Amino acid sequence: MAEPVRVPTAKVALSTASVYPESTATAFEIAARLGYDGVEVMVWTDPVSQDVDALRRLSDHHRVPILAVHAPCLLITQRVWSTDPWTKLQRARAAAERLGASTVVVHPPFRWQRQYARDFVTGIWRMADETDVRFAVENMYPWRYRDREMLAYAPEWDVTKDDYRHFTVDLSHTATARTDATEMIDRMGDRLAHVHLADGNGSAKDEHLVPGRGTQPCAELLERLARTSFDGHVVIEVNTRRAMSSAEREADLAEALAFTRLHLATASAPRDGVRRP
Repeated sequence: MAEPVRVPTAKVALSTASVYPESTATAFEIAARLGYDGVEVMVWTDPVSQDVDALRRLSDHHRVPILAVHAPCLLITQRVWSTDPWTKLQRARAAAERLGASTVVVHPPFRWQRQYARDFVTGIWRMADETDVRFAVENMYPWRYRDREMLAYAPEWDVTKDDYRHFTVDLSHTATARTDATEMIDRMGDRLAHVHLADGNGSAKDEHLVPGRGTQPCAELLERLARTSFDGHVVIEVNTRRAMSSAEREADLAEALAFTRLHLATASAPRDGVRRP
């Protein structure tokens, strides 16, 4: 007898970063055309990504909900939405609340942001207590150059070493950190609220490959989410900068979506614990 297929309630979203160097607006168009459940807005140098009213218009026009907001934590966004990191998070929360997004993704501080890093864990708890929006802190990685390694994030690039209410796991980052993704997910446990799905081969560069093109357990993670009825979001966050055309970029994003939906649908285990063909 065939086993029933269990599909979790997790929605599959497209990160607007996945269409770079094309625009935030293009991400909404592609997400709608390919059938993504929504988008995660990466707030960065594109003015549209910083404009809540413009984002709402795009969401309404394409009928694509905004499921998450990625706060401007990158080196290239140090001046986006203020130079004060707490102000950035407050604006990200306000944007998420206005746009109906359930999650704000945030990176741990850079080590040179000393006061911010010192207060980060308690500050994130305080902000999380003030809203229904989840602040999901994302795992990062050491920076490497040849044989040298620099710890660029504080308190830790491995965010499971600190106490947060919610986590984001990024499988490109586990590849770059050369850490065991499965063990990290085990440590996150039921605090895993958000997934950035991408692949990697352990390069010193953060590769963000299409899932299935690297060494990370992307399929295994998705099947695990299906078995545990994960109700967060799975966000495709891949690098398509090397695409030779818009059609090639869209094909990569269609492949990533197909891979994700395939592995999110998994046969549920029978009551006697024995799998059958």
